[in-house]
Order: sequence, then structure tokens, then C-alpha cells
Amino acid sequence: MSETISDLIERYSGTLSHISDTPQLDCQLLLTHALTKGRDWLFAHSDDTLDGQTQTRFVELVKRRQKGEPVAYLTGSKGFWNREFQVTPATLIPRPETELLIEILLERFDESPRSVIDLGTGTGAIAISLAAERSAWQVHAVDIDEDAVRIAQNNAADLDNIDISQGNWFDGIEGSFDMIVSNPPYIAAGDSHLESLRHEPLRALASGAEGLDDIRMIVSKAQEFLAEKGVLLLEHGYDQQEAIVTLLEEANFKHIERFKDLQGLPRAVMAQSPRDSTA
Repeated sequence: MSETISDLIERYSGTLSHISDTPQLDCQLLLTHALTKGRDWLFAHSDDTLDGQTQTRFVELVKRRQKGEPVAYLTGSKGFWNREFQVTPATLIPRPETELLIEILLERFDESPRSVIDLGTGTGAIAISLAAERSAWQVHAVDIDEDAVRIAQNNAADLDNIDISQGNWFDGIEGSFDMIVSNPPYIAAGDSHLESLRHEPLRALASGAEGLDDIRMIVSKAQEFLAEKGVLLLEHGYDQQEAIVTLLEEANFKHIERFKDLQGLPRAVMAQSPRDSTA
């Protein structure tokens, strides 16, 4: 008797338990990709059997996942905020914890026209999510990697209030912004955790011996590009918050705020430009 879809998911989920905290979900996503169907279809047809070609595609994807390749790279997409984003090995995979940055800015700032820049945009997840939620905002995004820029531009194709360009942080940037936001590299270069992230671009992950090289540079230059009362919002590692607060204080930033993610871990810091004349 041929295996049903539910049988296949159950059997192959067991082969992924060593590499994934969500082996069943991984199998479902890989199978929907092999079928070019949605998960709703998968659940509605759980008792169906697969043709040989589709099953072969699915098994090949599972084998690659068993070797540690991320599901998002295998399927070519990842959900973030309210959209699906195209991803490739040229881009960091968007993480749920980064949605905190979107929540903070949407909560603090209304739909009045504002200018925003996202530094190191990768897939464009932060910049595009903000542009989609706030049509009156003008969003600019930069990334050093040419392939990442192309992916981000593809992801932003339906929006007319965003532009994405290649650049190394602030190089070539002109004008001032109401908001500077970034999820920069922040893992220490020698951190053992990098091994589990070996499929993702290293320069989007690691930043010097303490993981603070890029954040230190952003903090040192941000005030040159912030409008009066403009804010800088940074994602960071769970053990870096106080070090970043110190950097911001030394650079005379005002109204420094600390934020935790859904797991209760320190995850982001926001501060106001030293040019705040009312402080």
C-alpha cells in the first residue's frame, strides 16, 4: 500500500529531529514546495498519495535539510511580518525576533510623512514591512551585497515608496532621516554559534571580536544623518544591550530605551538624536 501524505510527513519528520526544533513543520513546508501547493491544500489532502516524481523531489529536499541547509533556502522564501520574502544564500534569513523593530516604529510613529533608512537591508524585510504599513513614509534601504540588493528590489516590486541601493552602511548617503533602523551583524567572530549558521552569509552575521564593530560604527556616524529628534533603532545580541547603551551615551544620544523580545531577552535599543533641541 502506498504511503499517504500524512505517512510521509510522519516518517521523514523523524529524520529531521536532530537538526530542527520543528521537524514536522519543516517537512510540511518542504512538501508544499515540492507540490507547489499551500499548507491548507496539504491538510485537506493528507490521505492522498504522491506521484513518484513529486515524492523524489520531496525526499531530495529532506536530504538537504538533514545536512543542515535551512528550509528558507530550500523553498526560496520566508514569511516575515505580513509578507512572504524571497531569500537566497546571499541574504540572511529574516527572523521572527526582528519583527520587534517593526512593532516599535509602528507603535511610536503615526502615518505622517517621514523618512526612514534601513542599513544592511538583506532581503529588505524591515524596510519593505515599514513601507507597506506606512504609505506616506519614504523608505530607503542599502546593502553592501549586490545580490542581496537585487533580491530586496524584487521583494519590493509592488511598492512605490521605497528605494533600495547598494552601499556600505552610510557611504554615499545624502540628506537626513527621521529614523535609522538596522539589524546589523552582531555575533562575535569566534562564537561557536556561527557553525549552526554556516549556510548563511558570514558578513551578515559576525562583526569583530565582541560582535560590536558594525554597531559601534553605526552609532558613531548616525547623528550625521539624523534629523532633529530623529531616532536610531538597533537590533542586537542578548548580552550586548548595556554595552550599546554605553556607546549611545558616550555619543550623547538622548532618551535611550531598551526593549526585550517575546522570549524576554534584551533585543533592541532606540535612542534619539543628540540634535534634539528640547532635551
